[in-house]
Amino acid sequence: MDLDGILRGFELALTPELMLAALLGAILGTLVGVLPGIGPVAGAALILPITFDYSPAVGLIMIAGIYLGGQYGGSTTSVLLNIPGEGSAIVATFDGYKMTQKGRGGAALTIMAVGSFIAGTIALVLLMTVAPKAATFALEFGSAEFFAVTAGGLLALARISGGTLSDGLVPMMVGVAVSTVGLEGATGYSRFTFGNLDLSLGFALASVAVGLYGISELMLMLEERAGVKLPKKVRLRELLPTREEWRRAVPPWLRGSFLGFGFGLLPGPSASLSTFSSYKLEQSVSKHRKELGTGAVEGIAGPEAANNSAALGSLAPVLVLGLPFSATLALMLSAMVVQGVQPGPLLVSQHPDLFWSIIAAMYVANVMLLILNLPMVGVWVRFLKTPRYILVPLIILVACIGSFSINSNMIDIYTIAIFGVVGYIMRKLDFNLASLLVGVVLGPLIEKYFREGMFISGGDLTYFVSTPISITIWVVIAVLVIAAPVLKMVRRRGARKDELAEAMQES
Repeated sequence: MDLDGILRGFELALTPELMLAALLGAILGTLVGVLPGIGPVAGAALILPITFDYSPAVGLIMIAGIYLGGQYGGSTTSVLLNIPGEGSAIVATFDGYKMTQKGRGGAALTIMAVGSFIAGTIALVLLMTVAPKAATFALEFGSAEFFAVTAGGLLALARISGGTLSDGLVPMMVGVAVSTVGLEGATGYSRFTFGNLDLSLGFALASVAVGLYGISELMLMLEERAGVKLPKKVRLRELLPTREEWRRAVPPWLRGSFLGFGFGLLPGPSASLSTFSSYKLEQSVSKHRKELGTGAVEGIAGPEAANNSAALGSLAPVLVLGLPFSATLALMLSAMVVQGVQPGPLLVSQHPDLFWSIIAAMYVANVMLLILNLPMVGVWVRFLKTPRYILVPLIILVACIGSFSINSNMIDIYTIAIFGVVGYIMRKLDFNLASLLVGVVLGPLIEKYFREGMFISGGDLTYFVSTPISITIWVVIAVLVIAAPVLKMVRRRGARKDELAEAMQES
């Protein structure tokens, strides 16, 4: 562990500029996680153009803060309303909402916040230890290895994320196809622009993300005829857990922290997978396993710790390999590239201040989330009561202004509308949107490394499996792709057994 780098990172993170960026990111992230129709992906996409006017550290820290805050905000609605704001917040409904029904909703929020802080602390220590060593190892990578990581990682993400083979692969192929629109990097040849000069720069990633996630979610929200559930008021005195609840929360916090970090290093929806895995783990090892599903502390403590730890663990592949495994991290990668920072194994050596300040600022943001969110529960509850006729136009207006400011080009407004419809249709058909967005980001990188490899090898395709590292990566990818359906089948059988057991108990 580089102690000098860590101390330098905290020195930079505690400057007013970066502290303000972390604070704004944490608050905005919680807000977009709480409010329906935005989410951390669309929230990060909205502020992405704004970050271009500041230093790379400011932009990256704000996006990462939104990422962390969004995890917490999405779980808040799970606990108070039984409505998960994010896929990773689904598990929080199992016991969190039951605790609210028992009058322990405030205690559940506190256990969730403290668990996220503890998990974040453990994950950041692991990240400080793992990332520099992984970067040193990644220096051995060439075009063959990077092609295996980008192309193979994208295939694994598409296979793991989708419910079936087509659910992930079809959006992935659409995303890669979208990334080819515009000027080709090596020759400057115009591709798929149909004579439209506005398309020569390609589709802006922020506009694509806002359309896919934000606008499509608003369309689904407007489609619902049922009224919005209103949360109960949570008083400050209700936020304090009992001594028994504190005692029962500690072991799941620790188990979830290490489990979540491991999932964060892997392709796929790590935050969501880690929460379900943590819940299954608690069902296996907890002393109070029979209470799970009825409002047990373990059911909220373990998964929420895993959620936050996975979110931080997933920063390692982005910073070390330049490989995002989620849509929000794809936006972080885009922010790096626009700012002239090349993510990858050389980031630690070429931009050490940026690397360590990001990690240190994440710890600062983690502390801010703990300090701010619990006293501000009442504020988030008020935001949840915002009428749709105010919320929807406001979100659309902010989305259009943010996207237009990228290139001051109307094509970005059209992009929002087009991909809003595409996202709506794909959601209706249960396709995975993250595969599409990550495909847009990784498409140019895959093409770049493929072309480099073909140039080096003189057109010999065996070059891409000519080194021990590249062969190992492809073997790991193959195992993940093959194992994914098996794991899903086991999870479905487990869910059916749980449903059958519950039905027998009720009868």
